[in-house]
Order: sequence, then structure tokens, then C-alpha cells
Amino acid sequence: MAREQLNSASYNWNTFPDRSQLASALAAEVADRLMMAIKRRGTALLAVSGGTTPAKFFAALSATPIAWDKVIVTLVDERFVPVSSPRSNAGLVAANLLQNAAKAARFVPLYHEAAGIEDAAASDDAALRSLPWPLDIVILGMGPDGHTASFFPDADDLPKLLDPASDRMILPVHAKSAGEPRLTLTLARIIDADFLALHIEGEEKRVAFDNAVAPGPRKPIRAVLDASPKPVEVFWAP
Repeated sequence: MAREQLNSASYNWNTFPDRSQLASALAAEVADRLMMAIKRRGTALLAVSGGTTPAKFFAALSATPIAWDKVIVTLVDERFVPVSSPRSNAGLVAANLLQNAAKAARFVPLYHEAAGIEDAAASDDAALRSLPWPLDIVILGMGPDGHTASFFPDADDLPKLLDPASDRMILPVHAKSAGEPRLTLTLARIIDADFLALHIEGEEKRVAFDNAVAPGPRKPIRAVLDASPKPVEVFWAP
């Protein structure tokens, strides 16, 4: 499997010839790390992103024969919509990741019916504290505007979301560019992960990433790279 790797102080860039090879390589990496976490502490905690990009990766990972009954899966972020919505990240995970061998995994959603997004965030914050933190693995995505998780450049209280010392697990997000309100893990929880990867595909995302790490106004993805105590593994294919 061909792979080109470029290193910087804040990230390792891994290029694959096509998206299928990227999905296979990322699935193998994640599976190995899940197994190591299970061996080390008896369980593994994985947080994944939504959108359409990770579907192939999810499918490849779902068929990997590991001890899925010892794996807990949650989301990096979620739209404040029910799982029946085509925009639900939980729906994407259920249809693509929690299949095959991975059906045995425990899934912890972020959306639930509540009076409002703030109430949902408060309930999620309390529920997530019962999980075996820190996260073993986080797989992020990125939008063309440089947002990752639900850290949108125009989000209200963006500094609060990006506070690396925050004691919150999850916070509500209001951003005009996001459409509906969202729920997101805080930067502090994301960068605590033992393995942090960014999965992006296509030339548009490559350009967006290059722009984000170039000198100039700091995009949210750059804030993640800067705050992470170890280089973020970037997986990209055209």
C-alpha cells in the first residue's frame, strides 16, 4: 500500500493514492490501537466524526475482528437533530460503523430530546463523565472553512470551545455557518486522546488545510494542531 508521509512540528501528513486505500490504512491503525487499549486497560474509548467522508473508513473498521464488546464509541460532535434525520451523525455511525463485528460495541450518542441545546449539553456533560476517560482514539474531520469538530470560525464563544484547560466534556454550539445548533466535545477532551487523527479527502480539503497552517488568522483546525501535545496524524487522499 503506497503511502507518502511528510512531517512537521504539529502534524504528520500521510498521503494515499486513493480513498479506498486511505480507509483501509486508517481502519487498520484504529483497530490496532483499540486492541492495545483493551489489552492495557480492559476497554477502549473511540470518538468519531460525522459527515460523508468517513463512510468507507467506517465500513472497513466495522469488519475488523476485534473485541468490540469492550469498545465504547461516541461522537466528536453532533447536530441537534434526531437520529432519523439524514443530517444525524449518529445515524451515519449506526448505518456504517455499528455493523458486522462492530455491532457488539456500545454506542453513546450525544443527541437526545431536551428542552433546548443547552439542556442537552448539560445532560451529555454529566453522562459522558461516566465513561473511562481519556479517549483512546479521536478521528476528526475538517470543513473547507477550517472548522473541525463543531469549532466553527463564527461560533459564539469560540474561545470557550477552544480552551485547552476547560473542565467541560461537551458544550453547545451556535454558529450561523453551522445551520442548526450543535453539540461538541471541547478541545480539552480531544487533545487528551492517546491517538488523534484528521481524516480529509479531496483537493479542496488539501488546499483548506494548507491555508489553515499558513501564517495568518488562526483557523480552528490550527488551534487543534497547536494545542495537541503530540503531532496529529493527517490522513489524506485525492
